[in-house]
Amino acid sequence: MQYKQLGRTGLLVSDICLGSMIFGEESARATPAEEATRIIAAYLDAGGNHIDTADVYANGVSEEIVGKALKGRRGEVVLATKVRFPTGEGRNEAGLSRGYILTAVENSLRRLQTDYIDLYYMHCWDPLTPLEESLRTFDDLVTAGKVRYIGVSNFAAWQMMKALGLSDQRGWHRFVAAQYQYSLVKRDIEYEFQELCQSEGVSLTPWGPLGGGFLSGKYQRDSRPTEASEGRIATTAVHTEEAWARRNTERNWHILEVVEGIAQEREATVPQIALAWVRAQPAVASVIIGARTMAQFEDNMGAAEIDLTAVELAQLDEASALPEMYPYRMIAAYGQRTAD
Repeated sequence: MQYKQLGRTGLLVSDICLGSMIFGEESARATPAEEATRIIAAYLDAGGNHIDTADVYANGVSEEIVGKALKGRRGEVVLATKVRFPTGEGRNEAGLSRGYILTAVENSLRRLQTDYIDLYYMHCWDPLTPLEESLRTFDDLVTAGKVRYIGVSNFAAWQMMKALGLSDQRGWHRFVAAQYQYSLVKRDIEYEFQELCQSEGVSLTPWGPLGGGFLSGKYQRDSRPTEASEGRIATTAVHTEEAWARRNTERNWHILEVVEGIAQEREATVPQIALAWVRAQPAVASVIIGARTMAQFEDNMGAAEIDLTAVELAQLDEASALPEMYPYRMIAAYGQRTAD
């Protein structure tokens, strides 16, 4: 296991983070509490120290499973959770208002059976609440010792930069981590966020590094998966990122072929190569894996031992390159200046 600095803090996180979104979900393809507990123990034994959850995962059950599994080992973990999405039927049981954040953090602390959260994320933008209100509340939580560091997820680039600017202006604690979807088949954040994070000292902690399962190596070209055989990617609504219509493209199949070729040469698996590519990207501190079973977990953890060569990274970059878009192509062509 390798460790990286989180943002500009002195906190070190393992570059493989254990995600828990499907722990305790009520579905046939979720991870039962007993299996999740075994996975968490195996992750800690392997040297992992970064676990990610959220108050809305499995309606709070994920936090409960994680909290129970960490009894006696809490000090080994950088524990992350999130707030924003609805956790009840009430009109004020959602969002980033001061009232809801203060209620939500207490509920998360109770479910996690801890008196502090290492990394607390704003899970998504709240268009109703003034950003200053949300940021001040997060700052108060850090001052009170209930939260140690704060992060952001699913904000637009301008929203994230505005938040950082306000924090700097007011002397509030600022985001140190940014959680976004990122994989070989989903590289859109590179248009804005990679350079933004590097410039502002914010670490990327990507989710979905296997492209919603597309980079698991189990899919075949022109053969749509069924619910019974492949689960989430076959049943996700067409407007969501994991939908088969978004993954079944010529570009993605070419990416998969290149990944398979490198995996074969390395005597590794497709997921391991896909995860190793994300691990190697600038600004990335910790990649969130979402293993459903112990077998998937053990396979994913193999990526921690794979450092891709410059040639292999170039092959993967070329296969998955983003289309040129304005104004980024203008910046690339004319945006550089030197004193020479």
